[in-house]
Amino acid sequence: MKNNPKPFIISVLCIVSFAFEACNNIPKSAQGKDVASQYRTYCAGCHGENMDRFTHKQWMDQPGTAIIEHSIKYGIESSGMPVFEKTFNDKEIKLLAVYVKNRIPEDISKLKPAVTPKGVINSEEHSFVIDTVVTGLDVPWGLEFLPNGDLLISERTGTLHTFSNGKLSTPIQGLPPIMTGGQGGLMDLALHPKYDQNEWIYISYSALDTESDTRIGSTGVMRTKLEGNKLVNQEILFIGTPATNRSHHWGCKLAFDKKGYLFFGVGERGQHFEFAQSLDNTNGKIHRIHDDGKIPTDNPFVNTPGAIKSIYCYGIRNPQGTAVHPVTGDVWETEHGPMGGDEINLIEPGKNYGWPIISYGIDYNGKPIAEDTVRDGMQQPVYQWTPSIAPSGMTFVTGDRFKKWENNMLVGSLKFDYVERVVIEGHKVVHTEKLAEGIGRVRNVVIGPDGLVYIGLEEPGMIVRLVPVE
Repeated sequence: MKNNPKPFIISVLCIVSFAFEACNNIPKSAQGKDVASQYRTYCAGCHGENMDRFTHKQWMDQPGTAIIEHSIKYGIESSGMPVFEKTFNDKEIKLLAVYVKNRIPEDISKLKPAVTPKGVINSEEHSFVIDTVVTGLDVPWGLEFLPNGDLLISERTGTLHTFSNGKLSTPIQGLPPIMTGGQGGLMDLALHPKYDQNEWIYISYSALDTESDTRIGSTGVMRTKLEGNKLVNQEILFIGTPATNRSHHWGCKLAFDKKGYLFFGVGERGQHFEFAQSLDNTNGKIHRIHDDGKIPTDNPFVNTPGAIKSIYCYGIRNPQGTAVHPVTGDVWETEHGPMGGDEINLIEPGKNYGWPIISYGIDYNGKPIAEDTVRDGMQQPVYQWTPSIAPSGMTFVTGDRFKKWENNMLVGSLKFDYVERVVIEGHKVVHTEKLAEGIGRVRNVVIGPDGLVYIGLEEPGMIVRLVPVE
C-alpha cells in the first residue's frame, strides 16, 4: 500500500480503550447521511458524542486531513480500527475527516466525562449515594482488597499501587515486561482463596515478548507476593500463544471458583476466524488451571491431540468479566460483541460458544460477520445486549449492605456510563436495572469487605463506591 502514514500515527477512529466495542447497529450503507449523522452512527460510540474520548496525538497538529482519511479508509489492523473503504466513498471520508479534525477540543487534556451524580439516587430496591474513594488514576483495571483493608489497584498503563489511609502508594516494583498500548497493559488482580495463609496475588497482563525482534505480545497470568512496595517470588503461570502485534481483545478477568480452580478468559485478539474455533491456540477461549498453573486432569481437552490443555471452553470473542456465583458456584462471563451482540454466558466445560460462526452483532462497517445467530452444537448466550453496552467488569452482590440486591450480578457499561443490575433465577436473566447512570466509563465493579459496591472508572480515572441510604 502506498503513502502509509508514519508508524507513530494512529487512526483518528481508533481509541485505546474498550470503547470501540460498543456502538449501535448501523445500516449497511452510509450513502445519503450528513456528516454529523455519520459521526454519531459510526464514531460516537468509540470517541464520544462530543469527541471527548480522544487523547492528544501528533495528527491533530499537522496540516490537512490526509492521515485521518487514510485511517478511516484502510483502518489499522493492529489497533482494531475497522476498514471503512466499502462503507464510505472518498468524498464522504474527506468530509468526515474534516468534521472530526475541526471539532477536536482545543485542550483535549482537560476534557471530562459525565459528571458523577450528586445527592441520593433512588433505584428500584435501594437508595444510595456515590462517594469518591480514589482520584488521579489513569485507567484503573483491577481492584482487590487486602486483608488489612488496603486496596490494591492496577492501572492499564502498567502501574500497580496500594491505596491505604487515604493515600496512593508510589508504583510497586517488580512487574513483568508489559505490552502497554491500545487495550493492552496491566489488567486484573485476584487473591488466592487462602491468601491469609500463603499471600499469593494473581495478576493478568499483556505479556511483551522480549525475545522477538518485533513488538508482539499475548495474554499472561502470573502469581507473586507483595513485600513492602515490591513484588517478589514471581511465577509465570500462563502465557498465551501465538503472540501478535495487535493491541486489542486480550481478556482477561481472573476468578477462583469454590473448588480453588482459577478461571480466566483470553480474547481472540481481533483474529476471530483464525483463532476462536481452533483448539491449537489459546485465543478466544476460557481457561482453567490450578492455583500453581498446573493443568487439571479433568479439563475437557487434555486428551485431545493438538489442543491447548488449559482450554475449558471456546468460541469466545472478547471476555471482559469473569465471576463465580456465591451460592451455586457457577462461573459466569460477560463478553463484548461487535456492533451489538454483547453477551452474558454461563461457562460450561467443553462447550462451543459460537464466535464467529454465530453472533447477534454485525461488523463495525455494517457488514455481517457471523453466519447465523443459532446453530446446533453451539451455546446460546443466557442474555445479550443489542445495541452494545460494552460490558466490562462484573461481580455478584454479597454482604448485608445491599440485601435486596443479594446474589444479583452487577455489570459495568463502558459505552453508556452506568452499572447494570442483572437478576438471575437459575440460569435465566429475569430482570435488569440501570444504576448510577452518567457516572462515567465503568471499567470494573467489585464488592468490598465492607459490603459496599466499588466502581473503577476510566473517565475520569477514579474509584467511587455506592453507599446505601436507609
